[in-house]
Amino acid sequence: MAKEITSRAENFSLWYNNLVLKAGLAENSAVRGCMVIKPYGYTLWENMQAALDKMFKDTGHSNAYFPLFIPKSFLAKEAEHVDGFAKECAVVTHYRLRNTADGRDVEVDPDARLEEELIVRPTSETIIWNTYKNWIQSYRDLPVLCNQWANVVRWEMRTRLFLRTAEFLWQEGHTAHATREEAVEEAVRMLGVYEEFARNWLAIPVITGVKTISERFAGAVDTYCIEALMQDGKALQAGTSHFLGQNFAKAFDVKFANKEGVSEHVWATSWGVSTRLIGALIMAHSDDSGLVLPPKVAPLQVAVIPIFKGEEELNRARIACIDIKNRLQKAGITVKIDDRDNLRSGFKFAEYELLGVPVRLALGTRDLENGTVEVARRDTLTKETLPREGIETYVKTLLDDIQNNIYAKALKFRDANTFLVDSYDEFKSRIESGGFIMAHWDGTPETEALIKAETKATIRCIPIEGDMTPGKCMVSGKPSAQRVVFARNY
Repeated sequence: MAKEITSRAENFSLWYNNLVLKAGLAENSAVRGCMVIKPYGYTLWENMQAALDKMFKDTGHSNAYFPLFIPKSFLAKEAEHVDGFAKECAVVTHYRLRNTADGRDVEVDPDARLEEELIVRPTSETIIWNTYKNWIQSYRDLPVLCNQWANVVRWEMRTRLFLRTAEFLWQEGHTAHATREEAVEEAVRMLGVYEEFARNWLAIPVITGVKTISERFAGAVDTYCIEALMQDGKALQAGTSHFLGQNFAKAFDVKFANKEGVSEHVWATSWGVSTRLIGALIMAHSDDSGLVLPPKVAPLQVAVIPIFKGEEELNRARIACIDIKNRLQKAGITVKIDDRDNLRSGFKFAEYELLGVPVRLALGTRDLENGTVEVARRDTLTKETLPREGIETYVKTLLDDIQNNIYAKALKFRDANTFLVDSYDEFKSRIESGGFIMAHWDGTPETEALIKAETKATIRCIPIEGDMTPGKCMVSGKPSAQRVVFARNY
């Protein structure tokens, strides 16, 4: 068919770009560095959003919305924060006057400059903490557990669809607590939510850990993360949760009266994942035939395709297809009948493989006579012929099996590409082939910077679980508390 894509082995980057475009997930927009998320890609995001939103609400959070524009003075109140985002900010300096006589826009007037420049939201800590100052007076007002679904702008110059764009969609949680312990517990809890979502919904095995000081979020005391391994051996940071300490509370003077009536600054967290997860999903699971999507988030779980010659056969097949569709929908499965009469069935089969639809059902003349249906699964590209009776029960179980198999395959890949390394020479050789490298590091930013400069590998995280055996740094020979995760990354 016309939608052939470059193979992963030939050019992984081009394969990814081909797949995003040809599967109709997104495309570049007229605005440099921004993307248009097309309906199929947006449905994928909506499915992720719905699952995460429920998980957030199940853990006590409520959604709110805060302004897109942030006064420049707000960003400057937290020095480390402003330094972290200074190079990425889009700034509004003027407004355009309108000629009320004929309705035409006039040129920007130098005098039409804003009294204070506005930052287009790169992240919302500052505007939210300025707001929380009005919400919080007493310990009875705590905790504040808010989440926001929004777009943000970070003026990236080198962009890739979903992975890095100037504007992207995300959620950002912002919480306020009475004690340090409660805030740390919240940051770790939300890291667990992200890990569970990645594993059980996206079928992506991730490593949970803590970022080094150099990789930490600007303004945070600690940054927790989930790190995933893509099929080209590069790491992708799939989500972060930050313990902010009292930094933003002090910057915006957010205090509360505790039970003894003493005034204290509150403790804070923030946490977020973005449409980057769609990129992670593609690169973790898909193959040279197209997308491979876990059923739990797939925009379409089952495609039903009648195979026919002529109007009479189509009408007979359509009746059987509608019956199957109704039974599948009653079982909570998303399903579509593709009875287009201007395309051959082979083209349709290839199209649904490209789109990553987990299950494809086909009914031909013989199936109509025998009461059967052909069942093809996307993850293994295998098929079998089964009775139509009870097909909804079979497909429901099959979707669970596909979900589990996609995860098992990704976990097997990650395990096969995770290496214990003790010497720097071995590290420099091994990193060329990609993968996660577990190695000892002496904890100094100097050694971390040296490794990055010489190998382009970064410390993805200090794992929270796993091998905690102490050792010696592979570079300096100094004591190391535990192995950390190195990789080249997106």
